[in-house]
Amino acid sequence: MTRILVTGGSGFIGQHLVSELVGRGHQVRVLDVRLPTRPIAGVDYVKGSVLDQARIQDALADVDEVYHLAAHPGMWKRDRAEFDAINFQGSKNVLGAARKRGVGRFLHCSTESILFRSTEPGRVPAEDSRLSVDEMPGPYTRSKMLADQLALDAATSGFPVIVGCPTMPIGTHDHNTTPPTQMLLHFLGGGVLRFYLDFIVNLVDVRDVALGLILAMEKGRVGNRYLLGGDSVPLGQVLSLMAAISGRRKLFVPIPGRIAEFAASVIEFNANYITRRTPAATVEGVRIARRASALSIEKAKRELGYAPRAIEPVLQETIARMTGAPVSKVLKHA
Repeated sequence: MTRILVTGGSGFIGQHLVSELVGRGHQVRVLDVRLPTRPIAGVDYVKGSVLDQARIQDALADVDEVYHLAAHPGMWKRDRAEFDAINFQGSKNVLGAARKRGVGRFLHCSTESILFRSTEPGRVPAEDSRLSVDEMPGPYTRSKMLADQLALDAATSGFPVIVGCPTMPIGTHDHNTTPPTQMLLHFLGGGVLRFYLDFIVNLVDVRDVALGLILAMEKGRVGNRYLLGGDSVPLGQVLSLMAAISGRRKLFVPIPGRIAEFAASVIEFNANYITRRTPAATVEGVRIARRASALSIEKAKRELGYAPRAIEPVLQETIARMTGAPVSKVLKHA
């Protein structure tokens, strides 16, 4: 029985990953700042932060493998320094402690957002590129890139680290409303008219991401990144599908990138200094969208046997949950 630590195991991807690991007969421990709303029988939950060195040491006791998922997934924080603290310093703490313990294998969960170039995409596959921190569009991506570099550097120096890069996961148990779910909620709500920046999105069933992380841990080559996503399609196409599934009349109007970025700056300013609440859009989020390009998952398919399912069924289920309508009723509109 493999003994596994999952940091951030109470989060959106983490819950699905832990459930799958338990189902495969592994002994699982979770380190997270909060306990899950739906604890899984047999899992050892340790409440604590990846900034607490002593707690990390306790959580690593007798562990064979580590899945490091703990991170700030959003694009906005009142204190931007939190991104660096949790995403980078937290990763440094967990990685360093795991290495000292002699953990047999380490999976670092990164993000697709750090793989988009500010210029035209090159010929090098996205998961094999090495962009610099200075090329990142904001504090979130900078912190994730620093952590990514740390993980890959550890692999280069001999520690068995593999990196998984989920795209935009959606599905059940998203209680904290991750950025992809926030996006869907935004376009489902409000009035008939909705402005949007058309960009390439890659939605994926969160269950497939969980399975992909396990495959990466089991079969991935040390020092390699693996993109874990679905099909890349324009947002406009996703919005049309959402309107058909939900049965809600919507008029989606595309706007230029510069206008979207200016609007996001106004919205973010309001959040920073007036409402102090998470904004509907951020400058960094728009910059990521403007860079977004189609990302291939062929490497994960070829090397890991990764096989994500079609996104329409989970999109239907997600919209049913958001609107409060029975899935059967939502399916009639699809």
